[in-house]
Amino acid sequence: MSNRTSRSNDDREAVKRKVSWERPTMLPTPEPRAGISYRWIRTSTLGTTDNKNVSSRFREGWTPVRKEDHPNLQIVSDIDSRFQDGIEVGGLLLCQNAIEKVEARVEKQLDMAQSQMEAVDNSYLKQSDPRMPVLNPERSTRSSFGK
Repeated sequence: MSNRTSRSNDDREAVKRKVSWERPTMLPTPEPRAGISYRWIRTSTLGTTDNKNVSSRFREGWTPVRKEDHPNLQIVSDIDSRFQDGIEVGGLLLCQNAIEKVEARVEKQLDMAQSQMEAVDNSYLKQSDPRMPVLNPERSTRSSFGK
């Protein structure tokens, strides 16, 4: 009798991969759907409800995502949630909106920012003191870390 183990057993153990583990995220991401954008909206901070924020986001077109629409998220919503059919975690409510509305909002905000920059430029470049000529306004931002 020999005390040898077969090579097939040794090979299987050598090929076997180490099991990895990742911490689950506190706010899971729902499966993407065509034409829908998702966002977590603040409903409360430190136990104080934030009705102003919720109302503002609802007026922008965001609507709560229903638990039944995403059963794969496996979320236990907040116990005292005002949105019983929704997905709420730690004072954040998962909401959805049409991508067209989200893109239109971003475009509008960029237009507003651009018009504000033009107004600042017009005011800045109007200065007529010859002792302080304005050559080229510099629009660069620099960030440095360390030395």
